[in-house]
Amino acid sequence: MATGRIVKAVSGFYYVDSEEGYFQCRGRGLFRKQKIKPLVGDFVRFEAENHTDGYVLEIKERSNELVRPPVANIDQALLIFSAVEPGFSTWLLDRFLVHVENEEIQPVILVSKWDKADEAKKETLRAIQKDYEGIGYPFHFYSTKTGEGIEEAAAYFPEKYSLLSGQSGVGKSSLLNAVAPDLDLETANISGALGRGKHTTRHVEFLRVNNGWVADTPGFSSLDFGSITAEDLDICFPEMRARMPDCKFRGCSHRQEPGCAIRLDVEEGRIPSHRYEHYKQFHEEISSTPRRY
Repeated sequence: MATGRIVKAVSGFYYVDSEEGYFQCRGRGLFRKQKIKPLVGDFVRFEAENHTDGYVLEIKERSNELVRPPVANIDQALLIFSAVEPGFSTWLLDRFLVHVENEEIQPVILVSKWDKADEAKKETLRAIQKDYEGIGYPFHFYSTKTGEGIEEAAAYFPEKYSLLSGQSGVGKSSLLNAVAPDLDLETANISGALGRGKHTTRHVEFLRVNNGWVADTPGFSSLDFGSITAEDLDICFPEMRARMPDCKFRGCSHRQEPGCAIRLDVEEGRIPSHRYEHYKQFHEEISSTPRRY
């Protein structure tokens, strides 16, 4: 019996990368009975008579798990936004960040098309960068056209299993090609695989990129808050999480309660006001949406 990691799943076959090589495996019927499905990213034990005829026997405990896309044990999420075309949105960024924080995945914010931004836009984005770096999030600008910032972005890939996510058109394909030119991926194909292009990938796969692995998936195909409760939303905002113990009342929702340390921080400029406004909007959305069980 050997150990490895699933790096690709297609039509009931699981492709396991291990020290002994690369093996095509099926899942044991036991998993179906237990309602457990092997996921790309799973650490597994398997046995195989040859490289095309193996069976996954055991799935090891997961550090995190995403439903859409169906992947597990992700080290980091590279969140790709563009300076322009489409325009940068802190509301959408915060929505991504809440999902990533909920799964305890390290986010990295990368902003593309820096060469296309005028000076006024750059000044605005640098102020936003300062807000997020103050919270503790890595935040970088880059341009695949000029090469500015590519080296900094490339430094996040080695030795990591990454999820690449962002809107269609932000340049996810261009970033992969800039970081790993040997991939020579066509823009149209990768935008379909990683965004919402025409040729949507129907399987999940890790691509080898710059001594790391990147999930070739549609990214977060849904950004609803299905698994997040209103009571736990504040935990997904690190700057709020740090101040929660200082609120006067336990279970404070940070909206109208007296003695709220978080609202005080917002008023005094220690928490960005746009982050707090998004928190309130998300809280209202979650509270007004019927829970699915």
